[in-house]
Amino acid sequence: MTKHLIAAIGIAAVLTGASCRSATPPVRTPQPAAAATPTLPDSIRWVRDSAEYRAATLQAYRGAGASVATLAQGRQPGSWAVVLDADETVISNLQYQIERAQAGLGYSPESWHAWVARREATPVPGAALFLSRVRDLGGRIVIVTNRLESECADTEVVFRTHRLPYDMMLCRPDGGPSDKNPRFAAVAAGTTKTGGASLEVVAFLGDNILDFPNLSQATAKKADTALDAFGVRYFMLPNPMYGSWQ
Repeated sequence: MTKHLIAAIGIAAVLTGASCRSATPPVRTPQPAAAATPTLPDSIRWVRDSAEYRAATLQAYRGAGASVATLAQGRQPGSWAVVLDADETVISNLQYQIERAQAGLGYSPESWHAWVARREATPVPGAALFLSRVRDLGGRIVIVTNRLESECADTEVVFRTHRLPYDMMLCRPDGGPSDKNPRFAAVAAGTTKTGGASLEVVAFLGDNILDFPNLSQATAKKADTALDAFGVRYFMLPNPMYGSWQ
């Protein structure tokens, strides 16, 4: 074999090896997939997006307004009151629900307290007009909420910011029971922390069966007669996101 032939074979071998190396795709380190944002539950999307939610809240408040106008006839201004829950009744915490769902988290006392401190709740459709109408008719407005006493000041700021009129706000004592019935009784007897005269409560509004005197999930299911006051003196606001039914 000649030197020229040997050299040619060597060059060909080098070129072949280089060609094979360049044809081999580089090894890529797999990158972790980006975490997907959890899909919002239908209950939250319904409150955020549906025309039905807004229609339902407006319907409840219009019905309550018409009923209160009738019940107020013949009563002295300042002698009677309407009692309302706060959350998902007068003010909406939809943004809190969205943020917790997007983070894949549920309710916690710590996150709730932080949300209340942000003072970002907004009025439920129909609430402001109803409260103004109660005032015009000569009624008192009492908010009975299970927000803690330590959260009451922030809650009052939200009401004032959105011009939601009220006369009393009765929050749950820190560490105290969530049962609203003693506070309902105090409003009627005139023995609330703010004092004042006794008041005849002509209507209750809430989003939870526990927002109404002496009712619960159990008692409301015993007989249809337990719900006879709804649409007359009791008015329910829609809230599919959370409640005592869970």
